[in-house]
Amino acid sequence: MDIKQLSDAVAVSPQVLVADLPAVRAAGYRTVICNRPDGEGPDQPTFVEIEAAARKEGIAAYYLPVESGKISAREAAQFGELLRTVPGPVLAYCRSGMRSASLWALSGASGYAAGDIVAAGKAAGYDLGAVAARLGESGAGAEKCYDVVIVGAGAAGVATASSLLARDADLDIAIIDPAPIHYYQPGWTMVGAGVFKPETTARRMVDVLPHKVQWIEAAVAAFEPENDAVVLESCRKIRYRQLVVCAGLKLDWNAIEGLPQTLGTNGVTSNYRYDLAPYTWQLVQQLKRGRALFTQPPMPIKCAGAPQKAMYMSSDHWLRTGRLGQIEVEFFNAGAVLFGVADYVPALMKYVERYDIALNFGFNLSAVDGPGKRAMFTRTLPGGATERFETTFDMIHVVPPQKAPDFIRSSPLADTAGWVDVDPATLRHKRYGNIYGLGDATNTTNAKTAAAARKQAPVVAHNVLAALRGRRELANYDGYGSCPLTVERGKIVLAEFLYGGKVAPTFPKWLIDGTQPSRLAWLLKDRLLPPLYWRGMLKGREWLAHPRLAD
Repeated sequence: MDIKQLSDAVAVSPQVLVADLPAVRAAGYRTVICNRPDGEGPDQPTFVEIEAAARKEGIAAYYLPVESGKISAREAAQFGELLRTVPGPVLAYCRSGMRSASLWALSGASGYAAGDIVAAGKAAGYDLGAVAARLGESGAGAEKCYDVVIVGAGAAGVATASSLLARDADLDIAIIDPAPIHYYQPGWTMVGAGVFKPETTARRMVDVLPHKVQWIEAAVAAFEPENDAVVLESCRKIRYRQLVVCAGLKLDWNAIEGLPQTLGTNGVTSNYRYDLAPYTWQLVQQLKRGRALFTQPPMPIKCAGAPQKAMYMSSDHWLRTGRLGQIEVEFFNAGAVLFGVADYVPALMKYVERYDIALNFGFNLSAVDGPGKRAMFTRTLPGGATERFETTFDMIHVVPPQKAPDFIRSSPLADTAGWVDVDPATLRHKRYGNIYGLGDATNTTNAKTAAAARKQAPVVAHNVLAALRGRRELANYDGYGSCPLTVERGKIVLAEFLYGGKVAPTFPKWLIDGTQPSRLAWLLKDRLLPPLYWRGMLKGREWLAHPRLAD
């Protein structure tokens, strides 16, 4: 754990994990305060998980979630009141520790002058100069203006930075992201099936980012497009000539009643979280008989095929081990079809029949009772009325509803539904000409997959550079997305398509027929795509992804 002391009574840290609580107790902390809203990151345990683990260690736990960069006077006062009333010493945490440090500075609980607050923050590794300015003392100097600022260091952000530098190595680029770890999220389905080890899907952010990029290890709080500025959670402003926004998705675990309290226990799992994918494989191996449920929420979600990938791979294991006859497998899909591109449905239906899977369309998971092993679904009837349906389970794989991050949805960059509002071809913002968006947080209608980001990044890199140089020739994105549907160990239905669901295979049909299960497609997913991701896409090598110029 990376605990930073701000005063004798208060320390802050990045995200606390369940496994950290014994060390927190051993270090003498009697209270932990969570300042991070649930669902901000793919490796983030919910507060109820932390609270339960803290209770076992005799540590008090409190939840005071604060949206990044938007600390109100009321929230600062609440934090100060907690510090004055809870058993100390106190460890407060958020994604990076910055929000907690800022709350401490603004709460008045320390009794420090503004200059001493800045000094304490600096000693702990946090720049509280902008907070000092809010307290009435100068501490934040003029900010540098970068050629390009990229918000988000996931697949889309890192690939865009590398593609830009491959075109112009002298560009001054900053990438903003507080996460210390970069994840290869397409690998988590394979982790949940016992094919990949979880650690192979994670690398230190510092080892992934291009060396010439300035990494600003902080969270974004707001955008000021009229001033060409991004506001960080510390209230510091970063200025830009061109802005690229690729902030990913927020997983809304709390939208399903009871789910946060039982995730990772009672047979409730999800491959959509790094620490839970191994639990999926554990459950699959342990289940001998009973009922296994797999759910899919309303669209959009990242990798629309992932919910059923987990189902097929689990069923394949049960078939191979002679247990499938004793296990009822059911798929509860909030949508109306098995897969959005009809050309691939026949091949998938053969596996549905092979595994004797019961399909239930129009059912949205609304609540989970982990200890009682019961799942509640809501279904909309033809007349518009809704009904609730309840069923039992021995294992349930849950996919949570997903939406754009809070700081995107509340920003001037968002459309009415909360997504970054961009032109679907050029990926340039519809209202702000020097802003581009790509990846999962935009309102484009393509599949939200890493394969889509691989195609989008060169388009954005080309168009950003054209804007910087005053050129008019723009590249267009055609909506390409890919979903390697793992239907059994050793075979994949390789779905590739453009906007409108138009099938767009990369390989000739004699090599890989994407509408049929293929062993070669499995080798692509298992052996080739991970190194292509780490050594190709993230390094700016645009193999089979060179941008197409507009006509």
